[in-house]
Amino acid sequence: MHIPQSTTAQVEVLRFADALRAAQAPAEGYSSEKWLYVPPFYAEYRYILGTRGQKPLICVGINPSTAEPGRLDPTLKSVERIAHANGFDSFLMFNVYAERATNPDDLEMRCNTLLHRENLQAFDYLLHLSSTPAVWAAWGTIIEKRDYLALCVRDLLALGEDVSARWYCAGARTKRGHPHHPLYLRKDEPLRPFDVKSYLEAL
Repeated sequence: MHIPQSTTAQVEVLRFADALRAAQAPAEGYSSEKWLYVPPFYAEYRYILGTRGQKPLICVGINPSTAEPGRLDPTLKSVERIAHANGFDSFLMFNVYAERATNPDDLEMRCNTLLHRENLQAFDYLLHLSSTPAVWAAWGTIIEKRDYLALCVRDLLALGEDVSARWYCAGARTKRGHPHHPLYLRKDEPLRPFDVKSYLEAL
């Protein structure tokens, strides 16, 4: 379990560019040639966790929990399986909000604008790793936990539109149209096109 010890405004947040540079260096405990872990240490926040490849699937959840390279939690294991089943050679776990919290009820009540801005930098970086970025919306009903989360998704959509990102979902959507969370999906669950713009308009 990861229970935030404070709000992210009370900790030193490493800017994405600096965190990425640190993640490119050789790491202890895991291969930085296989894994992309930004920042490359356990903290109260996480921008990216995934594997390196030529055809990545960007999975967007709500917020990170305890997973690290080589120590994937059940959600990340499901993401990896479904990415491979759909023809991708790697997965990149990104989150609408970067604060670590195993229980979404522990998410901070107010959006840290600095953390969100740097998280957008991370998403922009991921979008440019491929000429045809594929983004899997996978946040489930957790998006309803905080009002600022839907606003964060709108910013992600704007960045994706700039590079013609293709959005997908997997599994059955909820009554309110939320895309299914990765947990409990079949390991070969197919990805389907997801109109994230219409979804946001209906929220």
